[in-house]
Amino acid sequence: MQSSNMAAQTGSRNLRPGTSLLKTLLTRSLRPGPGHRGVRPGPGAGPGQSRSLSSGTGRLSPVWSPQLPGRSHQELYRLSVSDPDQFWGSAAADRLRWIKPFQRVRDCELSSGRIGWFLGGQLNVSVNCLDVHVEKHPDRVALIWERDEPGTEEKVTYRELLETTCRLANTLKSHGVCKGDRVAIYMPVCPLAVAAMLACARIGAVHTVVFAGFSSEALAGRIQDAECKVVLTCNQAVRGGRLLDLKRTVDEAVRSCPSVRHVLVARRTSNPTAMGKLDVPLEEVMSQHASVCPPEPMDSEDLLFLLYTSGSTGKPKGIVHTQAGYLLYAALTHQFVFDYRDGDVFGCVADVGWITGHSYIVYGPLCNGATSVLFESTPVYPDPGRYWETVQRLRINQFYGAPTAIRLLLKYDESWVKKYDRSSLRTLGSVGEPINHEAWDWFYNVVGDGRCPLVDTWWQTETGGVCIAPRPAEDGAEIIPAMAMRPFFGIQPALMGEQGEPLTGNDVSGALCISQPWPGMARSIFRDHQRFVDAYFKPYPGYYFTGDAAFRSPDGYYQITGRMDDVINVSGHRLGTAEIEDALDEHPAVPESAVIGIPHDIKGEVPFAFVVLKDAVASPSEEDAVLTQLRSLVATKIAKYAVPDHFLVVQQLPKTRSGKIMRRILRKIASGAAGDLGDVSTLDDPSVVMEIIEAHELYRKQQSQEEKKK
Repeated sequence: MQSSNMAAQTGSRNLRPGTSLLKTLLTRSLRPGPGHRGVRPGPGAGPGQSRSLSSGTGRLSPVWSPQLPGRSHQELYRLSVSDPDQFWGSAAADRLRWIKPFQRVRDCELSSGRIGWFLGGQLNVSVNCLDVHVEKHPDRVALIWERDEPGTEEKVTYRELLETTCRLANTLKSHGVCKGDRVAIYMPVCPLAVAAMLACARIGAVHTVVFAGFSSEALAGRIQDAECKVVLTCNQAVRGGRLLDLKRTVDEAVRSCPSVRHVLVARRTSNPTAMGKLDVPLEEVMSQHASVCPPEPMDSEDLLFLLYTSGSTGKPKGIVHTQAGYLLYAALTHQFVFDYRDGDVFGCVADVGWITGHSYIVYGPLCNGATSVLFESTPVYPDPGRYWETVQRLRINQFYGAPTAIRLLLKYDESWVKKYDRSSLRTLGSVGEPINHEAWDWFYNVVGDGRCPLVDTWWQTETGGVCIAPRPAEDGAEIIPAMAMRPFFGIQPALMGEQGEPLTGNDVSGALCISQPWPGMARSIFRDHQRFVDAYFKPYPGYYFTGDAAFRSPDGYYQITGRMDDVINVSGHRLGTAEIEDALDEHPAVPESAVIGIPHDIKGEVPFAFVVLKDAVASPSEEDAVLTQLRSLVATKIAKYAVPDHFLVVQQLPKTRSGKIMRRILRKIASGAAGDLGDVSTLDDPSVVMEIIEAHELYRKQQSQEEKKK
């Protein structure tokens, strides 16, 4: 086990950029898309109809170095894991603009969490995302801001985005922000939020974007941990026809944040805003600054941004990403996982406050010179056709969204999809959690008309970009529904057994680890490197531990089965809650479900299922019939021991504003601890919790009565 990893852990030999065998690996100009986006490309990938990566529809062969004729995807993948110096060194030298060339590709030792890439090199991320494209095509659209109200989109060219970025960078400098200082960004999805991120990158400041739905307490905790000097925000946010008062939240937060010297306030709406002594009217001040700002040379391993994620201890952890490795990995995964081509309109509908927005709205697409969509609204505003009306109007080529949104939309009639022209779509993508079969089938067949490859992507805040996905792959390679499948270049998955041993062969399940470093991975937890080591490298020494469980199929493909902490142990049987949810969601009357484990005196734990039923299930007898069918379905799909002991039918599941199900709340309710739910301020609709509590109380009373009868 140790010997196979040794080369990957002990660092790399020196490599002068441009001297490798793969001199032109990944260097070619991005292929142009179809001249007329309304023309349907070739067949899509799906069960029994796998899309071929042939010429004009994503062939890999023209992409790679002409020195490597006939190399298959599998051969290139093997090269990426057997000689990462050559692979990544060539890619970095040729795809990024360097101020000073790097001298060493990597210096990594996973057991201690030492990770360094492209050492000795200097660059500026904003130059790679803006200046290089302004030189070639300044009037190309960089961002399409899909505002909350349909039909009011705004387009921002690369020239305009560069000028705005420079004005904002100069504004930050004039307010005391220097290289290495931290800046908090608490803004809605808008071009100014993107410019704020790039402005920080331009001057060497470290940005930490906080989702503009978090409470003042959550915002304050992040500002305090990062010791941010400046906060950028808007007076309000507009989402789903509702106004959210961001400035008030920031005011409450900064009262307990002594590090904050200035709050730069942009105006999203015309409504008046009370301004205090820390507050600066952003647009007014920006207009006084020059539209040119010299880029700061940054070492490859200087901090680019912090992004806070929930920790098991309850204290958010500031995940550290650095400059060159992250940017390269975001750009390459954006291009090859989604079959991005020059001139495409890339539609990622995530929020910039999450890693998906960082990598696939901002850094990946802009590094590739793409046109990236900023989606401010919700999937159902003003109606359930919003996504698809946007696809038609903006001629989106790649659509990347979350399974939770897809499950929400499949509750509605297909006419909300079919009424809009989606012929511009060429690739569909899923992100955030494993996608269940019903949602996959609906997304692929209804939205994509059975012709667009659907890439179920697995990755994390900590990985920086997609690690496992169906594409890229060989010509004609199959795509298996609801399965992430294939590791990206440089990613070497390993499944670990209960004794910490690597599991060999196929048709096995275990803890998902990655056995060698890659450029996009996180470098540390801000100011707590030991916590970083303990969380990700201590559980399985010599490996990065993802925290997820996975299954390696008989064909060698990977399927994510859920978080390890979402694994239920029923009478010695380990069950991933995602596996049970997938079975439940296959029922046509179940658009969505959530399964958690609760203690049981004899079995240890038992599954408890919260189930949302479609409106067509109206009567109690129909509801009972569906629940009976669900029990049978789980028993058939998994095993009898996997059938939930408890089913609770609810109207909605508790979700954050980003669409994540808050399973912590469900566990508390199911365990009878509804009086101690903790912070629920990040919920999109807090009233949902009370409805579930009331439904659970009624369920418990019914159970009690039935037991008395026995």
